[in-house]
Amino acid sequence: MKYLTKEVKIGIAGIIALFVLIYGINYLKGIYLFKPSNYYYVKFENINGLTKSSPVFADGYRVGIVRNLYYDYSQTRKVIAEIDVDPELRIPFGSTAELASELMGTVKMNLLLANNPRQKYEPGDTLQGNLNNGMMDKVNAMMPQVEKMLPKLDSILASLNTILSDPAIPTTLHSMQRSMADMEVTSRQLRSLMSTDVPQFTKKMNVIGDNFVTVSNNLKEVDYKATFAKIDSTLANVKMITDNLNRKDNTIGLLLNDPSLYQNLNATTINAASLLEDLKTNPKRYVHFSLFGKKNK
Repeated sequence: MKYLTKEVKIGIAGIIALFVLIYGINYLKGIYLFKPSNYYYVKFENINGLTKSSPVFADGYRVGIVRNLYYDYSQTRKVIAEIDVDPELRIPFGSTAELASELMGTVKMNLLLANNPRQKYEPGDTLQGNLNNGMMDKVNAMMPQVEKMLPKLDSILASLNTILSDPAIPTTLHSMQRSMADMEVTSRQLRSLMSTDVPQFTKKMNVIGDNFVTVSNNLKEVDYKATFAKIDSTLANVKMITDNLNRKDNTIGLLLNDPSLYQNLNATTINAASLLEDLKTNPKRYVHFSLFGKKNK
């Protein structure tokens, strides 16, 4: 054990610490040194900020990471991404890769797996990649409209500040507060009315309705034919009396239609009144009483 000197032990400890450090860094990046994996290549025209150790997803599940990035000066699609994926993942032929930007500014790669059960890519093959900014594209498209709206927003805010600085606003708010209080009192009175007076009114209306039904039933029992027959008979009698009054062959008709009869009756009444007056004035002229018998004049 003479070879395990202090210096050798320190060197071995340093190598072990360096190995643990490298393994830990790769582990934090998602790179597992002792786990088998398959490598594929994806060509892009623009990686839009994709970095090493960026996650690779398939159907929303993380299946690997971006192991390295290369720039190819001889090709149209100049940027090549080397991805390290789970060896159990089968990538059907015709699948593509897509870069999606997230709200926090990070970029992730999504494998769009094709439906091809017969053919598949082998490790080391190259896939075609596309760029999809997702929400960032929508945000960029909205920015010109937002910029056009900013002057209008400034004008609206200025108008709002002018309105809020108006001294009449507190008075208006106070008036609104009093109106709300009055409305609350009115609502309370209305609830009281609905709970007391309305049931009584409804009860009275029900009684009136019952009476109306009773009257209606009584009217149904009336013999309208006999009633109208009596009315016709009464009208005929009235017509006959009226005709008799207009004729001169009866006493009442003569009295109403013959002025001479009226004048004679009037003269007779006057004479009778004069006779009664003379009787009151000179009773002895018409009545004679004698205890010894009638005296001859």
